[in-house]
Amino acid sequence: MLMINILGLLCIALIVWWFWLYKPTAVVAAEQGPFTVLVANGSYQPARIQLPAGQATTLRFIRKDASPCAKMLVFNDLDISAELALNQTTDISLPAMAPGHYGFSCQMQMYRGELIVQ
Repeated sequence: MLMINILGLLCIALIVWWFWLYKPTAVVAAEQGPFTVLVANGSYQPARIQLPAGQATTLRFIRKDASPCAKMLVFNDLDISAELALNQTTDISLPAMAPGHYGFSCQMQMYRGELIVQ
C-alpha cells in the first residue's frame, strides 16, 4: 500500500513538472524568410525562438501530431490564434514586436513555446 502511494506521488510530481515547470532551454534564432516550427511528439520544435525586434515575421507551423490539443495555436499576448491542419503547413504572420517574451501554446496550454524578441 505504501509503495502504491509513493508511485502515485511520483506520477503527480512528474505531471506537474512536465506541464507547468519544464521549460526547454535551447533558443533558435529565426533568420530571414518563413521560419519553420514542427508540432510533433507533444511539443513545438523548436519551442524557443529568437526574433529581431521591430520586424514583421512569418512562422510556418507543420502539424505532425494528431492529438486534438495540437489543432489550435494561440498567441495570447498578440491576440492571434489559428487552426493547424494535420500534415499541412500553416503560415502565421506576426507583426513587428517590441523587445520581450511572448508565449504561444495550444488552447489547453499543454504544448508551449516562447518568442524571445530582442
